[in-house]
Amino acid sequence: MMSTPETPPSPDPVARTGVVAIGRNEGERLRRCLDSLQAVADRVVYVDSGSTDSSVAMAHALVGAVVELDMQRRFTAARARNAGFWRLMELNPALDYVFFVDGDCEVMPQWLAKSSQFLDAHPTIAVVWGELRERYPQRSIYNRLCDMEWTDYPIGEGKYCGGDALIRVAGFRQVGGYRPELICGEEPEMCVRLREAGWRIWLLEEPMAIHDADIRRFGQWWRRMIRGGYGFAQWVALHGGAPERQGVRESLSVWLWSLGVPLMTLALTMSVGVWGLMALLLYPAQVTRLALSGKRSARANWLRAGALVVGKFAEAVGQAKFCLDRLRRVHATLIEYK
Repeated sequence: MMSTPETPPSPDPVARTGVVAIGRNEGERLRRCLDSLQAVADRVVYVDSGSTDSSVAMAHALVGAVVELDMQRRFTAARARNAGFWRLMELNPALDYVFFVDGDCEVMPQWLAKSSQFLDAHPTIAVVWGELRERYPQRSIYNRLCDMEWTDYPIGEGKYCGGDALIRVAGFRQVGGYRPELICGEEPEMCVRLREAGWRIWLLEEPMAIHDADIRRFGQWWRRMIRGGYGFAQWVALHGGAPERQGVRESLSVWLWSLGVPLMTLALTMSVGVWGLMALLLYPAQVTRLALSGKRSARANWLRAGALVVGKFAEAVGQAKFCLDRLRRVHATLIEYK
């Protein structure tokens, strides 16, 4: 019998690209996200993590498939992304690329075309991500800080990516995807394993998405920084040894400014009296150094510098939480700020 020839892959890389969107109680943010993906809606899987609003019903009306995670099991964004990936592969086994996006992001119209074409042209690159900006940076200083954070990464080849990124299916399969037990920082951790397997990571100078952080209170920002500190500690535990030393520099900086300087100040005060308090001037000196080395407006540079220094104390809380969790041998719980 004559065998039926296999259908050749589409020359259009977008046709070989699927999307995994994740979210919980994102409301209109999710609608904007899914509306921005309508050109590929039949290849979108939305993964919901226990929403109590209309997110699930909305997603059923807008995209091809919806996965509702069993919330009896411990939830992480990494687990949600993995679940979405494997469901997408069940529905579309011939896909070459998967774009992972958070439900609070609106994807730019040309992003999937530009990024998938880039991966087609660069077969050694497993991950490409692009420029992310805040939707409402003017609404709070915390949104503004997020907007500045997104632009701190250098364009071109790098070591890590953020949560929104286009990933080559072959690379994702090779390393087994995200570590589902990580409560944060799962993207940079996976990038370590991809690079160890010989793949490359790239930040493209191309608008990718608009993010809606919606951080309006100091407490929200503080918890976000706690999560960052926890993430640094996770990285050290997994990849802190040579040659990677992931998270080591960041963790040392956290402990230097949150504990080292106060202990030094206390020791000097006990030794030489009130003059020992002069050591606290290291904080404004560090803020000044960071502000003067910034490349934004003077106001933005001072805001970013102050936040970086104050944030060390929140990151120290996150690091301490990680150490306590390991000592008690308990599973970490998600650190949410919304």
